[in-house]
Amino acid sequence: MPLTFELDPAVTPALRDGVLDLWADVSNAGGAVGFVPPVTPQAVRPELVKHLVAMSEGRTRLLVGYDEERRVAATAFLTANTHRLMTHWLWLYTVMVHPRHQGKGYGRDLMSAGADAARRIGGVEAIRLTCRGGAGLERFYASCGYKEVGRVPGAIRVAPGDDRDDITMLLPLG
Repeated sequence: MPLTFELDPAVTPALRDGVLDLWADVSNAGGAVGFVPPVTPQAVRPELVKHLVAMSEGRTRLLVGYDEERRVAATAFLTANTHRLMTHWLWLYTVMVHPRHQGKGYGRDLMSAGADAARRIGGVEAIRLTCRGGAGLERFYASCGYKEVGRVPGAIRVAPGDDRDDITMLLPLG
């Protein structure tokens, strides 16, 4: 059964807790979303609060994918540029699909829903995202139409002796 996507859902305690649980579960399954396992929802909370503040200020929008039980199953944050010369593109951050739903095509559905949401934002011509090298993420994003436009070798230190590339990807929306 496909996910149901909603842009800018009301931030309720259930949504907040669903995103926290998703973020921790994705991180603990090895997902490259800013943490390394083990992580708890409480450890993720400060990062989510930063996103929620940006949402309240109108700088960030939340895209949520709900499963058939109306649980948070996928998320992505669309963040506008504040620099006046870069308002024609936005960032896609914290792209996550719950591990129990991986392999069902939901990641591709999330990326498509993110592009559709960006197209509805006036003046946005492209999406940029970054991903951690070493996990094959750049191949997944390329399969969704993104092109690699930059790479900083060893910029992400997952653990001592485990440095990964920081890869920038771009999706033109035209």
